[in-house]
Amino acid sequence: MGKSVLDFEKPLIELQTKIDELRTFTKEKGIDLSDEIATLEKKADNLKAEIYGNLTPWQRVLIARHVNRPTVKDYIDLIFDDFIELRGDRVYRDDPAILGGIAYLNGMPVTVIGHIKGKDTKENLARNFGMAHPEGYRKALRLMKQAEKFNRPVITFIDTPGAYCGIGAEERGQGEAIAKNLMEMIGLKVPLIVSVIGEGGSGGALALGVGDKILMLENSVYSIISPEGFATILWKKASRAQEAAEVMKLTAKDLKELGIIDEIVEESLGGAHHNHEEAAKNLKASFVDSLKALEKYSTDDLLKKRYDKFRAMG
Repeated sequence: MGKSVLDFEKPLIELQTKIDELRTFTKEKGIDLSDEIATLEKKADNLKAEIYGNLTPWQRVLIARHVNRPTVKDYIDLIFDDFIELRGDRVYRDDPAILGGIAYLNGMPVTVIGHIKGKDTKENLARNFGMAHPEGYRKALRLMKQAEKFNRPVITFIDTPGAYCGIGAEERGQGEAIAKNLMEMIGLKVPLIVSVIGEGGSGGALALGVGDKILMLENSVYSIISPEGFATILWKKASRAQEAAEVMKLTAKDLKELGIIDEIVEESLGGAHHNHEEAAKNLKASFVDSLKALEKYSTDDLLKKRYDKFRAMG
């Protein structure tokens, strides 16, 4: 049982291992154990429904951070056609923590931008764990303005603990870069769809978070700070992160009720880290439906609705 298995998933994995062992034994020895296997499979289905049907906010945080959870690159490969990556902010450098470019969604040209984490330690270090520098947000804005010029809808993917807060990032204007993205996105003259696919943290998430339609995968989280940071500030103990998650209202269900997001996109039972294809299929359907709904608005109406939407929050 690898490190990628979450503690609350272990009983289910152990049961599945027993089922696999019985199947192997049946195949090797030629003994019919179909009744025993069927009984265990039914038990596994019930256990799976019980575990994933009653997830706590902290458990959803753990799923949102799971190493096997699909990244923006996975979704690009599964949802879009002919993706071409575009790099650099034309000011300082390319930021590998932000992936962006142009692609086709069911034949429609779109601009795609998202935070990207790594699949292992080496890649995470290269991607800075999905925490962008100001040049990453300036790259994102450059691509959005290019999309506006060529009348392409913009689709963003949020998956970051937050913007990088190192000295160099602050010296190069991290706060200004995020603020400028917020200002420019509210007035961008093309449809904007935002999707929270994993961890949406702080201003680093908000810098890609202004849109006409805000979607959120059911096991993703979206908050002003991480539960560990919240617990450290409020109670001086990062170890109370689980308690913090309970009160932060950071789950998709909470945020839908509060009017912060527009739609919860379902994952397969067990989470997107167990079934990339199902999550991508559902997300693609939401993108297509959202763009179809936004097509009917004129640019002026689109901008007014977007402005009113964010003014009404809080």
